[in-house]
Amino acid sequence: MSITRVLSAIVLVLVVGGTIWFLPPAATILLAMIASALAAIELCALARAAGSTAPPLLAATAAALGTLAIAGPAAALTNAAMGDAFPLITIAATIAAGLATLALTSPGPPVYASMAVLLLAPLYVGVPLGTIAWIRATHGPPVLVWLIAVISLSDTAQYYTGTTLGRHKLSPVVSPGKTVEGAIGGFVGAYVTGALLASWALPGVSVLRAGLIALGLALFGIAGDLFESLLKRSVGAKDSSAMIPGHGGVLDRIDAYLFAGPAFFIVLRYLL
Repeated sequence: MSITRVLSAIVLVLVVGGTIWFLPPAATILLAMIASALAAIELCALARAAGSTAPPLLAATAAALGTLAIAGPAAALTNAAMGDAFPLITIAATIAAGLATLALTSPGPPVYASMAVLLLAPLYVGVPLGTIAWIRATHGPPVLVWLIAVISLSDTAQYYTGTTLGRHKLSPVVSPGKTVEGAIGGFVGAYVTGALLASWALPGVSVLRAGLIALGLALFGIAGDLFESLLKRSVGAKDSSAMIPGHGGVLDRIDAYLFAGPAFFIVLRYLL
């Protein structure tokens, strides 16, 4: 592992962890909005290989507003419902994407690429990061740290288990490096992490139930990772960008959370 990668990881942990733990919920929302905007810009760059002419500034704005629409009401009023925020952002994003595509794209296949990336920005990036900021605003730092620990340690377990024991490809076309053995290691890592931290972060949830929730989140995390790999492989890209030295782009760092975050949001909001 390169020193650049290690130093970048330390900076990320300090910035993200410090924001979540020591600053008010609004700071986490702002950080999530910035991450949404940067990831949306990366999406636009990836989609250019497919002929997209989507304006990065519009995509970034739509993604950031998607994050704010989900998390903003919760920060203003503890445990507040989203109300009409999500329908409004969905309608606005659809109309804006249509108008921008109409103005900037000539008839042909690029129309679909441009429209798709402008909708992916708020719905694939903005809203999921909004659910993560919502968790911080409504349930506090420990619950969000629990989610991050489950996904990050699952990812680490996947890597080392796959490297040492991996024999059977999980999805050879989309992500040749992922193995079934690695995924199993990731599930074990998620369960153990979720169960061990349950009494600290989820005091009203049994150890068994917390472990099972962690297992489900690990599954969604793997799916999120594979989905981003599909996007990159479809345009021949290795990383979403080189924004984070040694780690690729913002999208590369948050891909698992874009599926796991909304899943945990549903669990917290409707099942616990």
